[in-house]
Amino acid sequence: MRRANEGSCPSGPAPEGGVTPALPLAFSRCNIYCNSMSGKLLKEIHKVRPFDSLQQEAFLNVIRTADHLIRAFDSLLKPFHLSPAQYNVLRILRGVGEQHPPHAAHAPGAGELPRGIPCRTIGEHMITRDPDITRLLDRLEARALITRQRDTKDRRIVSTRITAEGMRILEALDKPVVDFHRRQFTSMPEAKLLQLIDLLEQARASV
Repeated sequence: MRRANEGSCPSGPAPEGGVTPALPLAFSRCNIYCNSMSGKLLKEIHKVRPFDSLQQEAFLNVIRTADHLIRAFDSLLKPFHLSPAQYNVLRILRGVGEQHPPHAAHAPGAGELPRGIPCRTIGEHMITRDPDITRLLDRLEARALITRQRDTKDRRIVSTRITAEGMRILEALDKPVVDFHRRQFTSMPEAKLLQLIDLLEQARASV
């Protein structure tokens, strides 16, 4: 835990003999909170006043960190003219489309494109929610990375399928993306990453 700067919390005069007694509970809480106030985020965003609470500081740290990670990921995808959301859609179409549906006679074989899936299914699998999935799909279809067609049995359902070109782009990105994520967290050992995942899942569960 970071140490608070001297004088950052109220304190009384040192007792005779130089021995400091156990801190009362209220003082301990103040010390913990003041320690947090010396965090890096305050300096990064040039904030003068302290955060309103530890919860606020934690929330803003998550937002700040996500922004840093996503901007770096944007740079990786830029040569392929993809946004993170578009990349996510292509991954979903490849992954979910390759799953063997109960009513299908067989799963896709080697060299066979994954099956199409409904727009609603894509939305359910998205990492971040997009309020306009249709426009997102329009852009991918304009680049011939996906195709769409209405279901022959239920005309209300539009099936979306990744194309060979979409698959080619994903295959070209597979290794660079894995290497990129490893570099992003190279300073964190596996135990810390597992702890981070657990804490983030706890935070989502409480919302």
